[in-house]
Amino acid sequence: MSGILSRRRLLRNLGVLGVSGASLATRAPQAASAKAPEAPTKAERPRVLALIGDRYHNADYIRVAFDKLFREVNLPVDYTTNYDQLSASLLRQYRLLVLLRDGMIWPNGYLTPNDYEYSPALENSRLWPPENFQPWITPEQGNAIKDFVASGNALYAFHNSTNIALYSQGVRDVLGGAYLGHPPLRPFKVRIVNKEHPITRGVEDFVVNDEQHFVTYDKDPKYVLLESENIDGLTFENFGAKSLGGWAYEYEKGRVVFTAVGHTLHALWQPEYFKLQKNAVRWLLKRN
Repeated sequence: MSGILSRRRLLRNLGVLGVSGASLATRAPQAASAKAPEAPTKAERPRVLALIGDRYHNADYIRVAFDKLFREVNLPVDYTTNYDQLSASLLRQYRLLVLLRDGMIWPNGYLTPNDYEYSPALENSRLWPPENFQPWITPEQGNAIKDFVASGNALYAFHNSTNIALYSQGVRDVLGGAYLGHPPLRPFKVRIVNKEHPITRGVEDFVVNDEQHFVTYDKDPKYVLLESENIDGLTFENFGAKSLGGWAYEYEKGRVVFTAVGHTLHALWQPEYFKLQKNAVRWLLKRN
């Protein structure tokens, strides 16, 4: 009967699920051994390490988005959620570090994915451990990222990764800015303010439904590439309706890019923004 699965069909379906599960599993970077790994040579394709995922940003959608990005720029990428393993030794294996996660961990756990959303479970919060966060990044990790870029490698920081800079002077030095906050998901416009840069060349202004991140910026204004604005006039706290949306510059021998859009898959795949991301990766690795 059509409603009954045969044993052969069931085994075949389980086999397909097994393959799919393997393809979705995060491939952890190689553990550091006693002998430090060699840096990539110029003859090799540059490898990418992506540190992704946090309480507010599920690693699954980020990986789906970045799989497409790095497939189209023909670069191998390793994903990790293991923030505690980030080190100078690990970074030595890579040419580009990509960040899409914040700087917080929650040792006592949490009840809901978003602490700013109402949950009935919080009505009697005395029954539950407090949802207190702590920074995960150490001074050694912050300096490792800084030295990684300064020595000739690259950093692409997305979206909420500016939050890490609140807890690390090393990251703040190399990233050039820090997180201030954001309103809820709602449409806003991203404008190209420097159309001559290789990253923005051929990219048009676009509207996206996303978290409009507000950031502080420490570097020269000439490096700013993007500006975001809520064209409906909606503001965020006392920051108004506009914020910087991205920048790019050379940091000693290396390069840095920050772009603020990235809370959802459809935002990361907005066509103009996706075009810009490909340009950014090529510029970071000096391939254009």
